[in-house]
Amino acid sequence: MIATHSYTGPQPNWPALLTISASDSAGLAGNQMDQRCAAAMGVHACSAITATTAQNSDVFVATNAVSSAALVSQIKAALVLKPRAVKIGLLASVEQITAVAHCLRGLSCPIVFDPVLATTSGKVNYTAQMLAAMHRELLPLVDVLTVNIPEVEQLLGFRLGRGGVVAAACKLQLALSQGASARDANALPWVVIKGGHLVGDYASDYCRGAGLEFSLCHAKVETQNTRGTGCALATFIASAQALGYETRDALVIAKMAMQAGLENATGVDASAGCLRSLGFPQSHWPQLIDHSLSQALPSQPFAPSVGGSQGETLGLYPIVDSAQWLKRLLPLGITTAQLRVKHLQGQALKQEIQTAVALAKHYRCRLFINDYWQEAIAAGAYGVHLGQEDIASADLMAIAQAGLRLGVSNHCHWEMARGKTLRPSYLACGPVFATQTKAMPWVPHGLAGLRYWRQSLAGQTLVAIGGIKNSNLSAVAATGVSGVALISEITAAQNPEQVTRQLMAMMPGDAGLQKAVLSQPAISETKTETEDSLTQ
Repeated sequence: MIATHSYTGPQPNWPALLTISASDSAGLAGNQMDQRCAAAMGVHACSAITATTAQNSDVFVATNAVSSAALVSQIKAALVLKPRAVKIGLLASVEQITAVAHCLRGLSCPIVFDPVLATTSGKVNYTAQMLAAMHRELLPLVDVLTVNIPEVEQLLGFRLGRGGVVAAACKLQLALSQGASARDANALPWVVIKGGHLVGDYASDYCRGAGLEFSLCHAKVETQNTRGTGCALATFIASAQALGYETRDALVIAKMAMQAGLENATGVDASAGCLRSLGFPQSHWPQLIDHSLSQALPSQPFAPSVGGSQGETLGLYPIVDSAQWLKRLLPLGITTAQLRVKHLQGQALKQEIQTAVALAKHYRCRLFINDYWQEAIAAGAYGVHLGQEDIASADLMAIAQAGLRLGVSNHCHWEMARGKTLRPSYLACGPVFATQTKAMPWVPHGLAGLRYWRQSLAGQTLVAIGGIKNSNLSAVAATGVSGVALISEITAAQNPEQVTRQLMAMMPGDAGLQKAVLSQPAISETKTETEDSLTQ
């Protein structure tokens, strides 16, 4: 897993992106679109112009390629700025393809290639020799290839039949993988087949790479202002990579930026125009269909964990490893907790979960069982919490049909899009700060990153987790998250009960909620034998 982060706003020193593309005389696509999209993302785009095209909203007139020597001189001059990513668009000759490959060979930053074989203003005239040079020289250097359906058919030399997208992506990925060992043996390249040309109400982009296979879906935006969309998507991806995001996150971010840009698309006087990016995407999350999930997803969202008699927030959210901890903490008025057991199995595990669930019901606490969804269902638990790695093995339909709530861990844009698509009861977001509880490959979000998640996921129930303690809890709670999860700040304290009371007092609404919970009778006036032994 590559370290990644969440958006924290424009930086004083913008990273550089090298865009190798054509100039568009209408200013709607090509280098002009690259410049606008990169700037909106907080990235500086340095340019190498491949051609001065003559085109407008109605017709593509001419390419007017620059010489390969002129192109090479531009690339070499731009490389001095040490770009953190490269985006390649239209290449106008075999000589240009060969020259670009020579200049970029050995470069360590990611390379995104949008071959511009089929455009919204007309087809570019690619010869068989150019396509052969592209396969031979350039594709083995590429990390992300973005193509629409007509471009896939040109690259592969045959028409795609029904359901042929997956097979086509595999063939293209094979062509890209020829150069993987020279760059990074552990990083398989990506193929993104754009679905805007497909019939239907949704634009679904199929993404395959690094052992992952998923689709990013949005409802189609009804607009005639679609010039330069291919350029924009590739530039958004490369810009996100230049900002430090790993590829799977960059794909989600780019899809968000595209949807926002299409909704803000404008015409040019009486002519068709292009999308308008207003900045790093703050919303427009796509539906992420993970093709590795074999089971069907529930047709309805999981039951909410807040609202009504449950209270308006999750509040302080201790994560503990035993029912004994719940016996100590729940009488204090804790209304949300998680049991994360790692040291038990078999009957001992089942008994521990049953005991914990009985305690939680007695004290009216929303108890989520970490990972062990089958035992949680059997014990009649309130909910289950799953990490991203556990989603594929869990029966989400069974959890929903049993009436349990679902919480999901999320650390980055890709995971958040995947988790959000499940429509869980809450989304956990972290790490907010560095944590010693377990090693994590993700860069801590910090308060600025947490505020971004809160704004971007407005309307979602969010739980903050990771490195939260007495000294920063108030600031974390002030971001407006519904719950704040802690582990060692409570369990490693000399006086856990006293520390828990202090932390609860710092949570907005927790003090009043604590009094309300403690004043209510238990759910059942008849205690079980387990409850009796633990509450005495």
